[in-house]
Order: sequence, then C-alpha cells, then structure tokens
Amino acid sequence: MPEKAITLSTSLQSIKGVGPARADALSAVGINTVSDLLHYYPRKHLDRTTVTPISKLKKEMEATVIGKVEAADLRRGKRRQYFQAILSDGKGMMSLTWFNGASYIKKAIKVGDRLAVSGKVEFFNGFQIVHPEYDKLKEDEDPVNSGLVIPLYSIPAELKKTRLDSRGLRRLIKTISDSLKEIPDHFSPEFRKENRLAHINNALRNIHFAESEDVLNEAIHRLKFDEHFFLQMLLALRKSSLQQTGTKALNKIGPQVKLISDSLDFELTNAQKKVIKEIKDDMARPLSMNRLLQGDVGSGKTIVSVLAAAIAVANNVQVAVMAPTEILAHQHLASFKKHAETAHMTCAILVGGTPAKERRAILDGLAEGRIDIIIGTHALIQKDVKFKELGLVIVDEQHRFGVLQRGDLTSKGLNPHLLAMTATPIPRTLAITYHGDMDLSIIDEMPKNRIPIVTKVVEEQRLKKVYNFMKDEVAAGRQCMVVYPLVEETEKSDLAAAVEMHANLSEKIFPNLKVGLIHGRMKKDDKDSVMDAYARNEIHILISTTVIEVGIDIPNATVMLIEHADRFGLTQLHQLRGRVGRGSEKSYCILVRRNFTNNSKKRLRIMESTNDGFVISDEDLKIRGPGEFFGIRQSGFLKYKIADMVTDGPILRKARQAAFELVKADPNLNQPKHELIRMRFMAEYQDKLERVNIS
Repeated sequence: MPEKAITLSTSLQSIKGVGPARADALSAVGINTVSDLLHYYPRKHLDRTTVTPISKLKKEMEATVIGKVEAADLRRGKRRQYFQAILSDGKGMMSLTWFNGASYIKKAIKVGDRLAVSGKVEFFNGFQIVHPEYDKLKEDEDPVNSGLVIPLYSIPAELKKTRLDSRGLRRLIKTISDSLKEIPDHFSPEFRKENRLAHINNALRNIHFAESEDVLNEAIHRLKFDEHFFLQMLLALRKSSLQQTGTKALNKIGPQVKLISDSLDFELTNAQKKVIKEIKDDMARPLSMNRLLQGDVGSGKTIVSVLAAAIAVANNVQVAVMAPTEILAHQHLASFKKHAETAHMTCAILVGGTPAKERRAILDGLAEGRIDIIIGTHALIQKDVKFKELGLVIVDEQHRFGVLQRGDLTSKGLNPHLLAMTATPIPRTLAITYHGDMDLSIIDEMPKNRIPIVTKVVEEQRLKKVYNFMKDEVAAGRQCMVVYPLVEETEKSDLAAAVEMHANLSEKIFPNLKVGLIHGRMKKDDKDSVMDAYARNEIHILISTTVIEVGIDIPNATVMLIEHADRFGLTQLHQLRGRVGRGSEKSYCILVRRNFTNNSKKRLRIMESTNDGFVISDEDLKIRGPGEFFGIRQSGFLKYKIADMVTDGPILRKARQAAFELVKADPNLNQPKHELIRMRFMAEYQDKLERVNIS
C-alpha cells in the first residue's frame, strides 16, 4: 500500500507493483497517471455472476466454470510445449490449455487449486478453454457469489513483455481504487439527476469492478455520455464563437441572381428553393455563415452554390470555390463559367498546374478585385494568393479538407461566409459529431426528370453478356465507364488493374470501339485530353480508377461497370454510380462481385435495393464504422475510448442537447458552477481550440 495519498494525478511510478520496467511499458501506451489507468477501459466484460456446470457446457459458448484442479503439467506438442490443467466440478471434467507463457502458468496453477475460469468453450477430445481468464478461490468462498463481472483489457505488446495481463491490470487498478479518495464529479447533482447519470466516482470504479450487469451498464452509460458531451461542447463553443464573429452582411440581391434564374432550362426543386433561402438569410446577417450543404449525387448542389456566389458578387465581394481535385475544379469551372457569363461575372481557375504567367495574371486580378469568382484546389491557400475582399468561401467535398485547411482559406478574408458542400449523404449521428458546429442544409429531393439508375450485381461468368450490352449501348450512341480499384498489380493484391484491363478490353473485348484510360498518376494534360475526348464522345468506353468518383459529369454516359465491387465501401459505390444517369436516358450500374462471402452479398444487395444515398450511408456507417466512412482517418478528432457514434444515438443526442444548452447559458464557461467542467474540457481538448473563444 503506498504511503502517500493517491490522487488522480499521482504518477504510476509511485504505486506498489509498478517497477521501472512496467512504468516504462505503461507510459509507452499512454498510461502515466492514476487517471490514465482508470480511463483505460476494458475491451469487454465476462459475466461471472452466472456459473455454468461443466455438464451443461456447449461448444462456442462464453462460460464461467468453477472447479478443482485434478491434474496439471507441461506437455510437449508438435511445435512447442504447452501447459494443460484438468478441472473438475464434481459432475464433469474439462481441460484448460495455455500455449503462451506456459512456464509462467505452471508456477501459478497447482493440483488442488480451486479456480474460477472464464472463456470461450471449444471441443477437442472433450470440452476445453484455451487461454482462459482465471482467479484462484479460497476454499470457503461461495462459488455462486464469488464471481463478478470481470473486465478484460487490450494488452499491447509493451505490456505483455512485462507480464502485465488482464489479471495484473485488475490487481493494479484494485490497489489504486482501494486507496483513492472519492473522485469529485464535474457535473452537479442537479445535472446528473436531469440526465440520469451515475456519479463519476462510481462509474470509474464500476467499469472495472462491477458487481452486476446493471451496475456495469450504468457505468458505461455515464462514461459514454461524458465523451459525447465534451466533444459536443467543443462543437457548441466553436459554433458560439462563429456566431459572435462579425462580417459584412451580404443582404443585397442584385440582378445577377435573376439573370441566372431566368436562364435555367429546368425548374428548381422545392428542396433547392428551401436551401437557397437558408443560405440567403445567413449571408444577409452581419455574422459569419458556417453552413454545410448536404445532397445526394445529382440533387443539384452546384446551381445552389452558383446562386450563393451571385448574391456575394452583387454585394461587391469575391468568392473562392475550393475543390479536392483538379478534375473537380475544372468541372466546377465549366458550371460556374456558363452562369457567370450570363450574369456578367468574371471567373477564373487556379490549380497546382497553372502556368506561371497565367498564375501571375490571376493573382493580380484577385488582389485588384477584377476576378469575382476564383475556383481552385489547395493552390488557393498559398501565401501569395491575396484578395481585394473575400466575402464567401465555398468548399466542395468538404470532408476531404481538414479544419485547418478550410481555416487557411477563410483567413484570407475578413471572416468570410462559409458554405461547405458534400455529395456524401451523412448519417445523422456522424453529421452532429463531425459537423456539429455547422448549420445543416439538406437537399432531400431529386430533380423531377431524374430517372433512377438500375443496379445489378453480377458474377464473372456473366461478364460476356454485360460486354455485349455495353456494345449495344454504344451502338445506340451512348457511352460507358469501367472502374477498377487499382492502377497496377502489386504483390499484395490480385485485383485486376486498370492499366492491364484497358489493354485487354481494348484489344480483345472491344477491338472496334475507342477505349480510353484515366487514372490518378497521369499528368494533368493527359487527364484533360482524355476527359475532353470523352466529353466529345470520341471515347466510347472509359476505363478508370476511382479518380472519377467525383467530378465527371457526362450526360451521355449510361453504363457504369464496377469491377471488384465488394472491395469498395457502399458510399463510394454510390458516388461512382452517380457518374451515370445524369442525362435523359435510362442508365445502369453493374457491380461485379468476386468475393463470395455472405457479408459481401449482403452489402451489394443494399446497392441493388435502393438509390437513396441516405439509406446507403446509414448501412455503410454500420458496416465500416466512422473511421473509414469517408475513406480517410479523422486523426485525433474523436477522443473516444468507450463511446460509439454508430450505436450511441440516444446518448449522443442527449449529450449534445445538454452541451449546447450549457454553452448557450455560459458561452465562455466562466461561471463558478462550471469550473470543473471547464477544467475537464480544457484538459481533453486543449489542442482543438483554434476556433474557440476560450482560454
């Protein structure tokens, strides 16, 4: 027992049972203090409150068994030795086997020991558990009441080297828990009562040593709430700070909007009109707009952004449109330029490959205010890019840019209005977690003339029929796309590569058709050349990698063939599918399945059943999880150890409401009753305060 009083900030080096080697190992996995250890939550729990007789065991079940060791010794296998013990509960016998640390276990377990063991039951010459969790019991200990809900921890290699396993961590946490004074709660009794939360002291102890499932669930609920609450507080503070940031009110609706509206050969949907009003109302205020425009592929986000830009130009400010790829930037240029000319607005593009002379002229035009709308990639955030007066920033496929990148662009103006756009339908839980500091506009209605895309899953043996169908489409004057997941073969993958398959399809399958190829490693000029030829219908079939996921809009393309479809996320498949069906002809998406697992079958069946991106995104999130949803890692943003945005919907919404209400009542967290909340928040999110007015 340590001599000094233990607090949350106590270094583990001063704790009994933690020598220098273990202290170093714990530090290597981010555990340095008592607080760090208490917040090192179990990966799962075993319910030992229910003991199963050996005679009632079944294969594959998770069970807790209590019995006496009748025999125990090291045995020699084909490759290595292992330790095996025979356990009896008086009515049956089973074996316990350890392959790892056999010599260590031999010293720990002896004949005559009474054990409580837990693990997954297997059957091999009788019932057995391999590498069971175990506890030694005293002879007079009541078997029924001896079991608790036992925590199992992730044990990284660093801890294994010091023989620190789940048992060892439990002992260490127990030592600390027994000596630690009551932990003060950052939430008041009133707050806890209102939100039905356990005291933090009880939650942190019971997550490790729960006497029942009910107590454990209360602890889990409280700790999940905390993680969601403090992230939502960060978003609430960001939003509050932005709402206090003054900027130029763009409240004049000039002739530009009417000129563009009158030139349209289609009618705006009610959803588009609603969203335009939301954006117009935001921009008319002397506070910076921070709005996310979400709409499915083909829902008509581009014209909304064009009209927003027209409002800005009418108010004598400039507009910057940032896209993640040069292809998408050029696509936007084509869309904006057409409308800009109608409304007498000047428009230019700035990308990494812009020639030096042209770039210099563009920079001068921006600085002097002669260019109204600039479209570009990361090139827009270079230091030498200066504006006369930047009033509106539009960021497309905004999830591909970090917060700081968006901030670099907005910093080039005096708190310009921000409109972020995404064609990736975002599930509600994800939207309020990643984008909770933004106001949300959703285009949830497709244009009336939009014909649903027919989606079919096929296997390799049906490809001949698919190729014949593609020939028929080309013969009718239409075009096709074929997408492959890789550019070239690698030793790690057997996927058909775009480069190789281009040669195969052009020479053997479609020898009489013009087959093009585009991929991310091509030079810009070569990409542009291919895309121009495809746009002019000089290329009948375009072979591509996922570079076409966004940015290609060819109304004449009616067939999208996606190879190895099972290797893509559902959201990505939906994005790719949206590259066809943009004209008046019926379009098709054909998914080639080469993986025959039940999971792949289930996933692709979802694509066949719906064209609704929001339904697809929900399923994709459940399958892949938030880390892979966008195809990128949001590094360091989610400080979740126990919370899960996929399954925690009710907790997340409750935590969000509570966080936003608190920030509304106390925008800078200065009130004395919020001091502990402020301290906990600052400790958690000190590195994420770039847009928060708090220190």
